[in-house]
Amino acid sequence: MSARKGKKSGPLARTGAKRAGRPKQKPAAVSVKRGFAGLGLFAEEPITRGQFVIEYKGRVLSDARAQELNSKYLFAINRNWTIDGGSRANTARYLNHSCRPNCEPGGWGKRVKIYALRNIKPNEELTYDYGAEYWEDRIKPHGCWCAKCSAAAPR
Repeated sequence: MSARKGKKSGPLARTGAKRAGRPKQKPAAVSVKRGFAGLGLFAEEPITRGQFVIEYKGRVLSDARAQELNSKYLFAINRNWTIDGGSRANTARYLNHSCRPNCEPGGWGKRVKIYALRNIKPNEELTYDYGAEYWEDRIKPHGCWCAKCSAAAPR
């Protein structure tokens, strides 16, 4: 079974983001740079709590088809559909995992958008919690490299 990023609950409850009647949102200015765990996505300007950051884009696959792939860029939308975000055109694929994230995903239909959980400063790495399945299959065997866990690790 392939590990997949994402949660299946309604994660935007804490941010106050609303689904209905929302105008088209402009993504935040971000760039790809070297981070704690390799390449990461960084804020180029201040991002406020609840602000739309970026959309996780890619081919939408049935869950059965996604299980056949061995990709680390699969994002579960729900139990039936998964986004294959492996294309380099999907800048959101550079969001790294953190045990203390500053962003969280939210989905509507077959789309996943990433929102800020708190105010984010320029040059701060953007992260979200990949969820239990991805953690168990891909992160736990090698150790977590997020800023929280790296700071707590004995040197």
